[in-house]
Amino acid sequence: MFSAGFRPFFLLAAAWAALAIPVWLCAFAGGPAPPSAFPALVWHIHEMVFGFGFAAVAGFLLTAIPNWTGRLPLRGAPLAGLAALWLAGRAAVLCSAYIGPVAAAIVDLAFPAALIFVVAREIIAGKNWRNAPMVAALALLGTGSLLVHLHAMDIAYTAETGNRLGLAVLLMLIALVGGRIVPSFTRNWLARQRPNALPAPGGRLDIAALATTFAALAGWIAAPRSPATLVIALLAGITLSLRLARWRGLATAREPLLFVLHIGYGWLALGLLLLGVNGLAGWLPGSAALHALSVGAVGTMILAVMTRATLGHTGQPLTADRWMVLAFMLVSLAAVLRILSPLAGDEARSLTVLSGFAWSAAFLTFIGRFAPLLLRERAPAPASPKETHFVSIPPPAR
Repeated sequence: MFSAGFRPFFLLAAAWAALAIPVWLCAFAGGPAPPSAFPALVWHIHEMVFGFGFAAVAGFLLTAIPNWTGRLPLRGAPLAGLAALWLAGRAAVLCSAYIGPVAAAIVDLAFPAALIFVVAREIIAGKNWRNAPMVAALALLGTGSLLVHLHAMDIAYTAETGNRLGLAVLLMLIALVGGRIVPSFTRNWLARQRPNALPAPGGRLDIAALATTFAALAGWIAAPRSPATLVIALLAGITLSLRLARWRGLATAREPLLFVLHIGYGWLALGLLLLGVNGLAGWLPGSAALHALSVGAVGTMILAVMTRATLGHTGQPLTADRWMVLAFMLVSLAAVLRILSPLAGDEARSLTVLSGFAWSAAFLTFIGRFAPLLLRERAPAPASPKETHFVSIPPPAR
């Protein structure tokens, strides 16, 4: 289990995604709240971003970095220790009402500090300066978690800002990394299937999409209700939609493992569109954009990337079976139900609960399908050598 970073951290991310939502739903439905120093809603958001999301990012980076640097991966006792720090953080935050918010902060923030050290050490030792911004992304995630803890300690009322910062970092990683791997994998697949319908090469539109996305997310962190932020978010959603349309996503509908990456990127574009439109026109509740970005974009992309990574790095064919197709459908269903639930009147609570069940079922399906692969030795020969180590980010198209 501790031979590669994706093995423990993908299992932990999926398990926490599946378990933390029922805990939140219990409080949401009027039952007992988690014994945390955080308010229940703050705990819910923090654990989805800095528990589930951070674990998935750790698994991704610890698996990608050896491909970037040519160095041996973190494995064995050091990897087990890093996973233990993550687990200790989840327990400390969950039980922070008993151990106190200061102790919980110290335990929880030990994981991002250790992960930043490991990633920075590997990038510096391998002189892989091109991927040095990943260290900054991890530092921002750690800072976001710290801001939430400062609120729990009654030092500064920064929980909302910290949670927005963490989610914004995950979304920007999707925009950047997804913007490279989605057209790259699509091009590889279409070159074998339909060589005359390849994704468009990168250009000024791609740069504009990333620039407006960065500006929109930065504005959302600092001034979420500012008219300027909302206009930029609308522009970002439009440019991301145009960018996605150039990648020939519909041509990949017969390959669910690839098509789901387009769906995940589409959720990012839709979420930013909703953020702008809802803020300016008020057509839908403000939570609609938040859940399109979190449940839709983050949930779908993490599930898709974890699936592809597990298949590629355990020597399996890069194709989704019916169980993972079901999981992909469930996570998008969860997003749709959660977006629509505030509009359902008396049925709002029921739709929210159904959304949570769909989300948990999606990640439980991942665990049931892939736990045997993640806990055993890699198969002797990969089915697709070109994309076995797919988490090595390809260079931008020119």
